[in-house]
Amino acid sequence: MLGDFLKQKPCESDGVENVIVVDNIPIVGAARFAKLNGIIEKLFKNAGTIVNVHYPKDEEDNTKGYAFIEYKNQESAEEAVKSLNNHRLDKNYKLLVNRFSDFQKYSDIPKEWSPPQPQPYKVQNDLYNFLVEPDAQDQFCVVSETIPGSVQVQFCQNTQPEPTELLKRERFTDTYVKWSPKGTYIVTFHKQGVIIWGGSNFVKVNKFPHGNAQYVDISPCEQYLVTYGPNGQKIVIWDIRTGAEKRAFVSDGMSNASMLRWSHDDRYVARLVDSQIQIYDTTTFFLLDMKSIRVEGIRNFSWSPTDNIIAYWVAEEVDVPAKVTLMAIPKKTELRTKNLFNVADCKIHWQKSGDYLCVKVDRFSKSKKEKKDKKDSDVKFLGMFYNFEIFHMREKDIPVDSVEVKETILAFAWEPVGSKFSIIHGEPASANVSFYETNKGQEPTLVKKLEKKVCSHLFWSPRGQFIVLANLQMGTFEFVDTNDFSIMKTGDHYRASEVEWD
Repeated sequence: MLGDFLKQKPCESDGVENVIVVDNIPIVGAARFAKLNGIIEKLFKNAGTIVNVHYPKDEEDNTKGYAFIEYKNQESAEEAVKSLNNHRLDKNYKLLVNRFSDFQKYSDIPKEWSPPQPQPYKVQNDLYNFLVEPDAQDQFCVVSETIPGSVQVQFCQNTQPEPTELLKRERFTDTYVKWSPKGTYIVTFHKQGVIIWGGSNFVKVNKFPHGNAQYVDISPCEQYLVTYGPNGQKIVIWDIRTGAEKRAFVSDGMSNASMLRWSHDDRYVARLVDSQIQIYDTTTFFLLDMKSIRVEGIRNFSWSPTDNIIAYWVAEEVDVPAKVTLMAIPKKTELRTKNLFNVADCKIHWQKSGDYLCVKVDRFSKSKKEKKDKKDSDVKFLGMFYNFEIFHMREKDIPVDSVEVKETILAFAWEPVGSKFSIIHGEPASANVSFYETNKGQEPTLVKKLEKKVCSHLFWSPRGQFIVLANLQMGTFEFVDTNDFSIMKTGDHYRASEVEWD
């Protein structure tokens, strides 16, 4: 007990360690002081109990742009400095928060500089050791419930002819696991939150306290983790390396999985809310330019896979055409706009290399009825036809070409590396597969039409050239080399439902 009692002994630094100095506060007169004080106290009381707040003032009773805040204990003061230094009050004021005792510390810096002692290097869990595997064999994991309520995860190396077991963990997760986009981490789910593991022995990298998180998303460069709570609960963005919470949103309980969309380089994250695109800069996690991009009638948007450009489309209104717009971020300049008429729906398809954008447009064919009287001038819809608007992203002024198809479109796919795209069109029982080539300064040209194919899906090789025409109801597959459009092989796998290229 004596040790605890002695801790309470007063010392010279008491009180000083509990005080922080807040700079860059707005300078206000007596009329606006109460409002300013209310905002500052509301902001800083999140760090702990405030004992006293003092604003130095000039002869005219105006504040001087800084304040002293005294907390009940030192821990609260440290938390305020950590969480609120560089906090943006509005677009003109960014708060600078320091401990009062730091002013003395920095004024006592010695005149003579002595170099710091080198510290021993700490290896961070050999996170990327899987990349040096001599045969470039992938890892995979199998999740199984060995006994009720106990989930086992088995990690394997995809060796031939049989896989090699690397590791087996009992009670590793409560539900399932998820790999990060580049395979560096694996995420496990628990009642208290989620945990990220990595390295050759899958050691704990960080944990994120979001209770009952049901789903996670990881940014393309693996810098950020997004955890989604049950419907109606919050969505949180975390820094994977530090474990810090960066930003939280309240979910609307709908379409959670695709609510946040990342730019290719993790620099921006965006979401669509009430006819507004909200883009957050991940250096601060504040709205870009502190405001949303308002677009009346917007239906959807998508990031380019290689550039900080968004494509969005706006629905048609009476006497106002639908339109597709390309916008460069962060300057928010419109690079290209294309007006479209009689539009029922649009789908945005980026080519993996970012060289082309295709907007598939479902259009009504319509004609007006003959007017029997003035009231009867209804529009009669004769059916649907389809346009593919091809944007040449790497050419000056982004020219747009159009390909029209009268038949029903069953599937569309870009060649990931190359300049071709493919379409399945017609009736499902006897469809046609058309291949188009896009060339600089020219309209897309039809290079091959394969007729009477029973297929529903298209799967290009990640390097282009080869494509699988698949029917995922019947489990039949055709392999095509698009250099000469020869059919290399056909095969069947009864009731196969997924296709994945290595």
